[in-house]
Amino acid sequence: MAQPPWKPPAMRFFVATTLLVILPAVFTKSPIFGPQDVSSVVGTSVSITCYYPATSVNRHSRKYWCRQGASGLCTTLISSNGYVSKEYADRAHLINFPENNTFMINIEQLTQNDTGSYKCGLGTSNRGLFFEVSLEVSQAPDFPIDTHVYTKDLGRNVTIDCPFQKENAHSKKSLCKKIGQTCELVIDSTEYVNPKYKDRTRLSMKGTNPKLFNVDINYLRLSDAGLYVCQAGEDSSADRKNVDLQVLEPKPELVYGDLRASVAFDCDLGREVAHEAKYLCRMNKETCDLIINTLGQRDPAFEGRILLTRKDNNGRFSVLITGLRKEDAGHYLCGAHSSGLPQEGWPIQAWQLFVNEESTMPPSRSVVKGVTGGSVAIVCPYNPKESNSLKYLCRWEADGNGHCPVLVESQGVVHEQYEGRLALYDQPGNGTYTVILNQLTPQDAGSYWCLTDGDSRWRSTVELQVSEATGTPNLEVTPQNVIAVPGQALTLSCHYTCKYYSQEKYWCKWSNEGCHTLPSLDKAARLPSVSCDPNNQVISMTLNPVKKEDEGWYWCGVKKGQAYGETTAIYVAVEEKTGGSRQVSPLDANAPANVAPEEEVVESGVSENENKAIPNPNLLEEEREIDGVGDQAQENRAAVDAGSADGHKGTSKVLFSTLVPLGLVLAVGAVAVWVARVRHRKNVDRMSISSYRTDISMADFKNPRDVGGNVNMGASPDTQETDLERKDGMYFENA
Repeated sequence: MAQPPWKPPAMRFFVATTLLVILPAVFTKSPIFGPQDVSSVVGTSVSITCYYPATSVNRHSRKYWCRQGASGLCTTLISSNGYVSKEYADRAHLINFPENNTFMINIEQLTQNDTGSYKCGLGTSNRGLFFEVSLEVSQAPDFPIDTHVYTKDLGRNVTIDCPFQKENAHSKKSLCKKIGQTCELVIDSTEYVNPKYKDRTRLSMKGTNPKLFNVDINYLRLSDAGLYVCQAGEDSSADRKNVDLQVLEPKPELVYGDLRASVAFDCDLGREVAHEAKYLCRMNKETCDLIINTLGQRDPAFEGRILLTRKDNNGRFSVLITGLRKEDAGHYLCGAHSSGLPQEGWPIQAWQLFVNEESTMPPSRSVVKGVTGGSVAIVCPYNPKESNSLKYLCRWEADGNGHCPVLVESQGVVHEQYEGRLALYDQPGNGTYTVILNQLTPQDAGSYWCLTDGDSRWRSTVELQVSEATGTPNLEVTPQNVIAVPGQALTLSCHYTCKYYSQEKYWCKWSNEGCHTLPSLDKAARLPSVSCDPNNQVISMTLNPVKKEDEGWYWCGVKKGQAYGETTAIYVAVEEKTGGSRQVSPLDANAPANVAPEEEVVESGVSENENKAIPNPNLLEEEREIDGVGDQAQENRAAVDAGSADGHKGTSKVLFSTLVPLGLVLAVGAVAVWVARVRHRKNVDRMSISSYRTDISMADFKNPRDVGGNVNMGASPDTQETDLERKDGMYFENA
């Protein structure tokens, strides 16, 4: 990425005449974090904030502030158990903020004797966890008598008031800056402007009876700080006033984040830049490398885990970073400029991010892999103390500043484009919830965020990679293109590979509130694993009788304990039969008009005893259209036959003599089919539960490929996301 053109002047970013916190460029391994160098002046006060890891022990442990001596001992000056040394009596306080995992030391009435090395820490002794802080207290600068001091932040504007006597009302007005023994002219009433201040300074008069002129200096730079002289008139009769301008660099705000957690930078740059492009950059030696801006530019290292959000029209915005890494620690600036890049003299805010490697966030996968037509299970961590919080999954979008629309949440809301494909399983007690996404397509690849409405630090991000399917699918449902009829039975079979032989298999019915498991009995799982026959691993589900409310999505899946694995989905449509239920085929729509009506009745009778399911509800309308075409053709044929009956009585006798033997043959065939079904059902182990109309059984079925099933290409064992055979108990791949 190209380096922004702006470089902070002389990198004096941590030096100021008033309080300025200087933070470490190289972080220690201590989980205690605070300012490394603090500067102030005599007679003022200072506040020092120290962060500690968010544990119950740390929140209740003793906090202290001690001063290091020449011998290496650290003498306690103040602690959270109520101790205050005589040196700090009535001028120092230590306040603990357990909700923020911080404590603050406030010291007033500073003297030069307060200069020294200190430690802020926690523990029963001063040798516990700590962070070293250097405090320097200096004398305030001496100014000429009657000097007016202006203190402004870097990038802001200042208006300097210059009074004068009536005698000099029509005299030349000017402002110059003291440089050594000379005073360099900045601007005067003859419209002269020093090139250093071009386009950012203006001299004006106030009032109808002026006794005051003003000089405005905009977009203040560090180099603008110094002593100025206002003058009206010439020689000894001139009116002069000394002005001291102090330009303060922003005091860095400490941000403490856990590894794998998230942090937010809340920036408020003021209304004067409300309509300018906003950005966040990270200091890198003498440059500030762009991380993200409102013009759509981003650092690839933060792709998929950063969002920039405008809060209002007053220049406030927020930058959220998830999935914190060790390398994210550092010094950040947020600012505004029309280019979306850092520019000298424009408002900025400073941040110092510390990433605690002793994170309370559990390790989680940063990448999950799936194949087209398959599924993935995303495990999302959340604060175990907030088991009742709402859980969400959103998809990070790369357009513009990035946004993350919610796809599913734990109160039964699913984005309409993901109906039947997405389910959230809340698992209270272990601090995780699982989101399953099936029927994967290449368009599903991207970054997803796990969120709750509780602790904002417990946000995590995961990248989904979708590859082309190869090999045999691990789960496959048959039949695939059939419609169910109310009052009849419907059986769905889920074929699985030996890979899932010892895993728990299940059927469930999907709804916006999740996929509710139906009862199952897996006898094959109790047999020795060496006896696994890949052609006979089936879990079947029977709805008997089918009702209209049974219509919807059904999932077949596997799991191991609380770990959800692969799933496959099928849509069951329920329709009242009209003119006999029959299997729909594209050939029906183009059937020739001279087909005998008796043959159609025979075909209808064969299909009447079978319910069918379709994998996608969108196919319903297509099949209804095909049905309509077939029915219309049948009506047309019936009308033609009726109109020509009188002219073909002789033909009826021939037809009767032909159909009687044919009917006998078909009757014998129907009896044979019935006998075969009865024998087959005796081989099926059924489990009946009074509260369900569902029978789920395990039986030996033929491989779907042997009966002409449509084999969807699945994933290889090396890349399949839902492989539950890993010894470490983690059923995913880490990036």
